[in-house]
Amino acid sequence: METILIPTDFSDTSKNAALYAIDLGKQIKAKKIILYNTYQAPVSVSPDPMVPALEIFDLKTVKKTSEENLQLFKFKFLAYCDNSLIIETLCEFNMLAEGIDEVCSRLHIDLIVMGITGGGTIEESLFGSNTIKVARNTNVPVIIVPAKANYTSIHKVALVTDFYNVAHSIPVVPIKKILDSTSAELHIVHVERGSDGIDDNTFESSEMDKLFEGFEPKYHFIHSDDFVEGINDFVFDEQIDLVIIVPKKHGLFESIFKTSHTKHLAFHSDIPLMEVHG
Repeated sequence: METILIPTDFSDTSKNAALYAIDLGKQIKAKKIILYNTYQAPVSVSPDPMVPALEIFDLKTVKKTSEENLQLFKFKFLAYCDNSLIIETLCEFNMLAEGIDEVCSRLHIDLIVMGITGGGTIEESLFGSNTIKVARNTNVPVIIVPAKANYTSIHKVALVTDFYNVAHSIPVVPIKKILDSTSAELHIVHVERGSDGIDDNTFESSEMDKLFEGFEPKYHFIHSDDFVEGINDFVFDEQIDLVIIVPKKHGLFESIFKTSHTKHLAFHSDIPLMEVHG
């Protein structure tokens, strides 16, 4: 994982994500960080009936503002990189989520790191909404950094799975890359609602063992009526540093990030979440 893309809107949340990405880049021995900002043509509606209803701002001005903000943003992190990482900037006229795959392909991006605002405010946060859209619309792994998360070296990674058709549904390559680059332990977690579930004694020679041969995964079978709380407790008890989730059609990913403030999820408020696609 040599190149990390950090989409930013220059907010405190995206600044925190950039700090996380730099520390992660040092751990995994990445070579380059790219700070990325997209801009569109802002339009204002005039209240004066004597002037045109719509006013489109000069794109050159908008681009210049984006470039200047990126340079200021970059300047904040130069000393923090300690010459161990190259920092580049890129601003483009683009829609962030819709154009992210083309950008990743062109720049040979290995990993995207973005910030997000947690709890009920996510629906009101444009950047938070874009973070989810980016994670859903790209084939590149995305690490989502909650606003309160501070970087800790990744020693334990939890992969959440339902054990359904794992040979075809688990994207092994990007998961192995993060494990190889961090030398982290792999913990595979399944949450069962109710008393009936998977027999954890049947997985010593399971398909998952074949997929992650050589990584010696540890299996955990959690019984909880509330999936999110079950994962929350596990992350806290096992001191997990990164949670990996493979999105499925049932909308699990969205349900995690639309959970109410009262749950105070450990992995939502403090622990980054990595989404990888099969």
